[in-house]
This record gives sequence, C-alpha cells and structure tokens, in this order.
Amino acid sequence: MTNIVILNNIMEIKYMIYSFSAERRKITCCFTGHRKIPASEYETIKKRLENEIIGLIEQGVRYFGAGGALGFDTMAALAVLRLKKNFPHIRLILVLPCKDQAKSWREEDIKIYGQILSRADKLVYTSENYEKGCMHKRNRHLADHSGVCLCYQTKTSGGAFYTVNYARQKGIQIINLALSEKS
Repeated sequence: MTNIVILNNIMEIKYMIYSFSAERRKITCCFTGHRKIPASEYETIKKRLENEIIGLIEQGVRYFGAGGALGFDTMAALAVLRLKKNFPHIRLILVLPCKDQAKSWREEDIKIYGQILSRADKLVYTSENYEKGCMHKRNRHLADHSGVCLCYQTKTSGGAFYTVNYARQKGIQIINLALSEKS
C-alpha cells in the first residue's frame, strides 16, 4: 500500500526536515537529472545507474527518492522498481511537485508515470496544485531528506543543476553519472 503525504505549508515542511534524523538521511538517496538524455547514451547511463544503486544498497541505503519528472527521474524510479525484485527491503519514495504534474504529457509517458505511482512505496506532494516554485520546493525536499544525491547533470542551468548545487551546499554526497564524479 502506498502512503500519500501532502505538505500544505512551509511550517509543515520545516517540521518534516527538522524531524528527519541524520541517521535516516544516511540511508536515503535522492535522484535528479535532465529530462532529455541523449539516445546514444541512454543504455550506458541506465546500466551505470543500476550499478550505482546496487553499490548504495550494499552500503546500507534503503530509501530512494525520485521527483517523478520525465527523463532521468523516470529512469531512476524504474531502476529502483526493477531492483526491488532482488532487494525487497528497498523503498521508492516519489516526491512530486503537485498532483497534476503529468497533465500535459504524452499519453505514453502518462501511462509509465501511472505505473510508477502505483508501485511506489510512498507519495509526497509538496503542493496540492501547480504553483510558481513548486518544482524547486520538490527538489529541496528531496535533497533535505537525503545523504546521497545520484544524478545525471551535464548542464550549468536548470532544475538538475539547481538541485545538485543545493545538495552540495547541504554537504550531501554527489554521484554524477555524467562525470563519474563522487564528492
């Protein structure tokens, strides 16, 4: 059964962050990355992603947070769901910016998104409806609750860039599949 949480105000979000223990962060990884992954790199990134997730599991990471966006977020969520067959103790937590995130997506993407939602262990909505800043709120929530950020970031602008920098400022370990970087 999937748990659903809706964060309604900034005080509730701050409480969630402060009450989230340092020990729990150590066993939590968030994902962030670009919506478009070059077709020529897709299979390589997918394989590296799975290998990194397995390595994190072997180090004790149990919770994996994804933002539900197209591209890398979808790839990461699907990887966690595949790996649950061999590692049934891991959990996929979707931290979503709003309930209608997929309303303008292609039908094929909406179908995959629906499958991921139905198989996730927990859903967190950082806003009820789309509003200015809801994507950043989602990204900060992911980073604030994680000890590791596994990303695919090649650009110096956009949501993935923002999230990786935010995570780095918070002292979170960054693993960038685009650079083979661990910091």
